[in-house]
Amino acid sequence: MTDGGIGQTEVVTTSAQYDAAPVRRVLVLAHTRRDDARDVARSFVKELSAHGIVVRLLRSEAADLGVDPAAYDPAVELTDSETDASRGCELTVVIGGDGSILRAAEVTHKRLTPVLGVNLGHVGFLAEAEHEDVAATIEAIVAQRYTTEDRLTLDVRAFHDGELVYSTFAVNEASVEKAARERMLEVVVEIDDRPLSRWGCDGVVCATPTGSTAYNFSAGGPIVWPQVEALCIVPLSAHALFARPMVVAPSSVIAIEVLSGNQGAGVLWCDGRRSVDLPPGARIEVSRGLRPVRLVRLHQAPFTDRLVAKFGLSVEGWRGSAEKRRQARSAADDAVPRDEGSP
Repeated sequence: MTDGGIGQTEVVTTSAQYDAAPVRRVLVLAHTRRDDARDVARSFVKELSAHGIVVRLLRSEAADLGVDPAAYDPAVELTDSETDASRGCELTVVIGGDGSILRAAEVTHKRLTPVLGVNLGHVGFLAEAEHEDVAATIEAIVAQRYTTEDRLTLDVRAFHDGELVYSTFAVNEASVEKAARERMLEVVVEIDDRPLSRWGCDGVVCATPTGSTAYNFSAGGPIVWPQVEALCIVPLSAHALFARPMVVAPSSVIAIEVLSGNQGAGVLWCDGRRSVDLPPGARIEVSRGLRPVRLVRLHQAPFTDRLVAKFGLSVEGWRGSAEKRRQARSAADDAVPRDEGSP
């Protein structure tokens, strides 16, 4: 495979192009506290194994699923290490909601293993398939009939007294928030080594285009199409005249300084999953991630269609060019004379 750019797709090469087909492996991750997720996970394990694909599971999840590795041919592989769980796997199937997919992104981040989400949650913006699509999804994996799409991520670093105290990455967003409900957080935001503004606020969200439909959206930020390379900044309930959402270049470095005069502390959250406390004087730097997250795509539907479907947007009355052509064809069909004996 050849790497595509952010938001670009790349066709997966089929094993039929090689004289000797390599062993195929798929990592399956599931929200095992949910009955429906366990049922779907068992279906993937059974069907993928039946097609000669080695399925790998985390040992703890295999126990939750009641999977006996030796009962399958080829045998199911078990691993205790989340960090290396996707090593040698062509993709990771994750069953659950967006939270489960964000967890899978953590597991696969080091290896850049493509992630295919099967949505059992609510909106499921990151997912590619729904519960009712399981059979078709399995067929697509077996036939390697899918593409991958790289999405921009964030690298996040926290400093205190000039020393690096925490570093991580984020798929959706990194947010600096107040730790105490009753106190505002005083911060100064900096873009590319230049001060932008000081805010007394509940926090600041820094989001990717992928995350623009998550916390960023709830906070009043713009929806950014995945093909756009940019970073979003959204102040949360800032007491300031200049406190609007902003979009900056993907090459920009965003810095948020928790001012030393704060009477309370802050907290850094990444994707709502990983956090670290921020004492007064802390500095957080957010930049484009060195590694993207790689998502599996089974369909080439435009992002606009995904927005309409996920948010249930009304498009009634739309009369775009495609709709006009459809109506013209329908009118032409109605104008064709029929035989008197035709129904």
